[in-house]
Amino acid sequence: MRGYARLLAGCFILLAISIPSSFAQTGSIPPKPPEDKSPQYPVVLGDQTIFYVTDDLKGYNPEERARVFSERIRALAEDPSIPIDSITTSDSKVPMTLIMASDKLLVAVFDEDAKAKGESRHRLAATYTQELRSAIERYREERSRKRTLISSIYFLIVTLVFIALLYLLNRLYRTSDAKIKVWMNSKKINIQIQSFELVRAERIKTLLTATSKGIRLLIVLVIFYAYAQLCLSLFPQTRPFAGQLLGYVLVPLSAMARSVWGHVPNLLILALIAFITYYALKLTQLFFGEIEKGTITFKGFYPDWGQPTYRIVRLLVVALAIVIAFPYIPGSESPAFKGLSIFIGVLFSLGSTSAMANILAGYTITYRRIFRVGDRVKIGDFTGDVIDIRLQVIHLRTIKNEEIVVPSSMIVNSQVINYSSLAREQGLILHTTVTIGYDTPWRQVEALLLMAAERTKGLIREPAPFILQTSLDDFYVSYQLNVYTDDPLKMALIYSELHRNIQDTFNEYGVQIMSPSYRSDPQLPKIVPKEQWYTAPAKAPDDVEKKV
Repeated sequence: MRGYARLLAGCFILLAISIPSSFAQTGSIPPKPPEDKSPQYPVVLGDQTIFYVTDDLKGYNPEERARVFSERIRALAEDPSIPIDSITTSDSKVPMTLIMASDKLLVAVFDEDAKAKGESRHRLAATYTQELRSAIERYREERSRKRTLISSIYFLIVTLVFIALLYLLNRLYRTSDAKIKVWMNSKKINIQIQSFELVRAERIKTLLTATSKGIRLLIVLVIFYAYAQLCLSLFPQTRPFAGQLLGYVLVPLSAMARSVWGHVPNLLILALIAFITYYALKLTQLFFGEIEKGTITFKGFYPDWGQPTYRIVRLLVVALAIVIAFPYIPGSESPAFKGLSIFIGVLFSLGSTSAMANILAGYTITYRRIFRVGDRVKIGDFTGDVIDIRLQVIHLRTIKNEEIVVPSSMIVNSQVINYSSLAREQGLILHTTVTIGYDTPWRQVEALLLMAAERTKGLIREPAPFILQTSLDDFYVSYQLNVYTDDPLKMALIYSELHRNIQDTFNEYGVQIMSPSYRSDPQLPKIVPKEQWYTAPAKAPDDVEKKV
């Protein structure tokens, strides 16, 4: 395959060298423009420049003269009935020499023209005549059927070679890509320092694959350019574009290069600003990172303020860098740049009102230390665990495993209850209320409630549970049981178990719970005997079955 690729590439190069030279053999070398600084206007035929008109003569504009001469010569060249030998010179009564073809005037040569060229009028007219004959002969030959057929054959050959080269290049790329994968899988190359992996094998593989793609793209562009250059040079109608093809690429690139070179001092200043800003941000991130870890401490500055403060400082550093760098940005003084800046500012001011309010509220929440990730909180009507704190929103997860997204601005304007902040050190008080009739001794009721609390798991024993009699109503007394827990995340489970134990203890001692209201004494106490606690389909625990 490589041999065929080399052969086709060699043929392509030979075609690139031979075709333009073969098509240029019959042409004459275009005359050099005058070396003086006067305006130069070429007289052309197709892609050939025959001579130049420079002087303004007898009220005729030289540009207009060149255009008229070119039109007359093209009309003659496209009329094969007029032989080339009929192009001759003749003198007129006016001091000028006429170049004629049969009875058609082509060019009028004046003494002023000859003086601008530094030679006699007759000699200049003879030179123009010879150049006209050569140009018209080449023009007609290039557009003949024979030459068009030869050009078409060359075009077909070049196209086939171009397609074959692209096909072989694609095959070669696939082969090299497969070899890269096999080599990487067999070598397992990793760049690492001790146990720290700097560059993984997958990254090296990706880099080699990307390099291979880049090389293939570059080769395709070179082959395509050579193909376009060859095809355009085959036909006289498209040959002018062949000479300008490279210019279409180089002219914009050179203009860009000149523009960049003119802004080199400003670009150096911008690079210096970017360098200083980059390392300033690195140092700032390192400093506040150590604060967050607790390595660096300040009185009154908490570790969880590290990252939010770093974000504020980072924003200020970047904003300062932009303000300093703005005058040095190329095109910053242009009206378009200023208009774009105003447009972006208006969009930002109109679209960021609520966003900025939430961001400011987010920083307020952070520095007020209202809650932390993992806390059980109640915000307005929402109760849940804080799972993520962001500048604009707070994410809560309820006990039903629902995620609630609360805007930061709502939190600042709402009442927030944090169940976890004091529970870590002092414990969270959970409380529940039962109403018992006056005929039951209050000491017995309180003892039963404390017994239910003692049976409940998840409670802490110190501080001890306590009872409050919150009201003496018409028919009953309200008893409030208060217990401590250090795990607010299990509030719902603790409440449920506590309520179960209260029912069991009161039923066990035959005390009737009169919640939620008490009107009169029933004939039989409203209690559940112990032998009915596990009535089907309920199942008793193993320890209860053994006792039974």
